[in-house]
Amino acid sequence: MYLDINAIRNDFPILSQEVYGKPLVYLDNAATTQKPLQVLRKMEEVYSTINANIHRGTHHLSLLATESHEEARKTVQNFIHAEKASEIIFTRGATESINLVASSFCRLQCKAGDEIILTTMEHHANIVPWQIQRGITGVEIKVVPLTETGEIRLEDIEELISSKTKLISLTHVSNVSGIINPIAEVIRLAHNYNIPVLIDASQSVPHIPLNVKELDCDFLVFSSHKMYGPTGVGVLYGKETWLEKMPPYQGGGEMIAHVTFEKTTFNELPFKFEAGTPDYVGSTALGEAIRYIESIGLDNIRQYEKMLLDYALEKLTQINGMQIIGNARSRSSVLSFLVSNIHPYDMGMLLDRLGIAVRTGHHCAQPLMDALGIEGTLRASFAFYNTREEIDILVEGIQRVAKMF
Repeated sequence: MYLDINAIRNDFPILSQEVYGKPLVYLDNAATTQKPLQVLRKMEEVYSTINANIHRGTHHLSLLATESHEEARKTVQNFIHAEKASEIIFTRGATESINLVASSFCRLQCKAGDEIILTTMEHHANIVPWQIQRGITGVEIKVVPLTETGEIRLEDIEELISSKTKLISLTHVSNVSGIINPIAEVIRLAHNYNIPVLIDASQSVPHIPLNVKELDCDFLVFSSHKMYGPTGVGVLYGKETWLEKMPPYQGGGEMIAHVTFEKTTFNELPFKFEAGTPDYVGSTALGEAIRYIESIGLDNIRQYEKMLLDYALEKLTQINGMQIIGNARSRSSVLSFLVSNIHPYDMGMLLDRLGIAVRTGHHCAQPLMDALGIEGTLRASFAFYNTREEIDILVEGIQRVAKMF
């Protein structure tokens, strides 16, 4: 495995700037990743050469924009190894993707007393939509507890399964601890009981190769902006059998076949779930981001980021008062931590003055924080453009700030 990190960093112009007179050390990749020049140029290219509303136009620009958008759908299909391009739904992000499934699936499948199983480590985006459906349909939410190391156990999931369980929805990688959940095993367990599974892959898709056919998941969601693409674009993968049965999430243009004031018939997949003008510029740029990732290679990325993670763990655990959140054997490139009794916000603000960008707070995972008995953490999250030297700067920064308290 060899990555030319200097060449890679040259593709990301934002990384070369200074913050408060210090070189930027960007370690907030779990929140959003930076965008390479290839993606930025693709967006400029679309806007400046083929910009036109897609699908319904017959003129040259509209046909080119449509082709570009649909080619991006095929790129996503191949990236996650979906059976059909029509199983790829473009949304505004993983949050909307989960809201879509929660709304449409529950309208189809759920009644009062039915159950949805979540885990304690879920992002709010995989909690609140189901709570909204609880208020609408009366569906109940069951929560898988965590072990002392912050992991989930299959036996705890199986214990929660009942004849009323309609769906299990869980994250692949925790955005707080970086813990990698055994989603293949969870899916097999759920399917033994004929229960569908939704996977939130927001924190895994830029780091870990995914094959939805091999996993056999029923739904999978992720966001463009966490994988070097633009904001405002997301993906919902759904098995055709489910998407065909589920009612539309929103109404309007694109998702219709025929409209009268008496009745509307809906479009075929995937357009049935894509009401209105899609962000065809964003989808095209997402396709470019995927090609960029593939040019480096996900296996190379995973190996390199594991080296960064191991190095960071080695260095951070040598700091007095350091508390790493989560102690699983299998984890991705996210580290949350606390240092002595220093408030995360105080540490984060002072690190920022040293040019170091980390995330502070509850990371949209307040139930997990409550389970841990803390208000929040600092979080450093790594990408393939980060370096060991940047981790050294982080460690030195933490030590410098700690001396102030």
